[in-house]
Amino acid sequence: MEKQQVPVKKNEEITLHFEDITHEGNGVGKINGYPLFVPYALPDETAKVKVIKVKKNFAIGKLIELEKTSSERVEPPCNVYFQCGGCQLQHMSYTMQVDMKRNQVNNSLKKVGHIQDVIVHPTIGMVDPWRYRNKVQIPVAEKNGGLITGFYRKKSHEIIDEMDRCIITSEVNDRMVEAVRSIADRHGISAYDEKSHRGILRHIMVRTGEATNETMIVIVTRTAELPHKKELIKELHETYPHVKSIIHNINKERTNVILGKESKLLWGEAYIYDKIGDIKFAISGKSFYQVNPTQTKKLYDKALEYANLTGGETVIDAYCGIGTISLFLAQKAKKVYGVEIVPEAIEDAKNNAKLNQMDNVEFVVGQAEKIMPWWTAQGLKPDVIVVDPPRKGCEEALLEAMTTMQPKRIVYVSCNPSTLARDLRILEDGGYQTKQIQPVDMFPQTMHVEAVALLELKLL
Repeated sequence: MEKQQVPVKKNEEITLHFEDITHEGNGVGKINGYPLFVPYALPDETAKVKVIKVKKNFAIGKLIELEKTSSERVEPPCNVYFQCGGCQLQHMSYTMQVDMKRNQVNNSLKKVGHIQDVIVHPTIGMVDPWRYRNKVQIPVAEKNGGLITGFYRKKSHEIIDEMDRCIITSEVNDRMVEAVRSIADRHGISAYDEKSHRGILRHIMVRTGEATNETMIVIVTRTAELPHKKELIKELHETYPHVKSIIHNINKERTNVILGKESKLLWGEAYIYDKIGDIKFAISGKSFYQVNPTQTKKLYDKALEYANLTGGETVIDAYCGIGTISLFLAQKAKKVYGVEIVPEAIEDAKNNAKLNQMDNVEFVVGQAEKIMPWWTAQGLKPDVIVVDPPRKGCEEALLEAMTTMQPKRIVYVSCNPSTLARDLRILEDGGYQTKQIQPVDMFPQTMHVEAVALLELKLL
């Protein structure tokens, strides 16, 4: 059989009509069935495209000029959108973004999980899909003898210095990054240079409690000492009364990881506080805390609705983190058991339970897949299990431990539709049926989507 020829060549310019979009937000056009993926192109558009990479089964192109424009195309409001890469969807209408995310969940279910006929509800979007992030981490560099801050250019470690704001983070955080940069610049604190592994200031991290308006500033340096720290502290807390915590984090490693192991409290409290619904949370510099509290409330309300608690249930929360979902569930459950592998997160979870005067929660450090069989041996029988795993999904041993425990319901909170679909398939094979899925747009303007799935034990 004759080998099929690839119908395009590298650097060739072609006219292409787009018929679909990938979950990363790239337009898909085909030549004789051979797909080309082109960033920033939308379905129903026709464009002149330059082919920049050719593989056996697909090619990647660059948009040169639009000839026919989709009615869903909008002008990105960010001045560095096409350089930055932090957002991928600012060029499409918000209606299209939420529809695309629902389709992504649907497609993963069918293609990865081979699961048909499950209700996937329309994505819960935001009324205002901008300025939603309560946390920002910005690298620092030097240019023309002064300090600059900004995100990296796409696929590089070069800072975009014409970026003076980020319109998906809160304005407070934008202002605080600028304040730290300008004070450090005035006092001649040098920026870290990753090539030479010299210099001092690596990153500025800011977190703000949405409900409390309390701000934490974390200054990350390569050095154990922070020069001019007295001046920095004085100017920050005197000028900005909402700043409640200033922390110095030391990262001496040659690494892309932002925070080092050692942190010192320079001024104020070690925690700031925020509320989601009626529950108060203490957040440290290293706490994992959702970056979009408005949508987190909608996500957790849905998880609570799917758990369908009446007050008499025992619930397990695997991957419980600092106890955010556990405490939401504890409002309606008889008892909640949370398990998490990170000891500091469990410490935070216990403190958060005390903070909210909840004594019907118990937190344990360990791997859920090992702790749960031990709980089973102790005679613990959960009515509901809730999981909120990282992007890679659940360990197979955990899925097995869940199906062995046979809770009436499993509520799966996911940040990755393909690993969700893979895990739902395993749970379905283990005796559960996926009843419904609710996508939630936690990260507008980006390709990410969260979803909550409800599974029920099949009756034999």
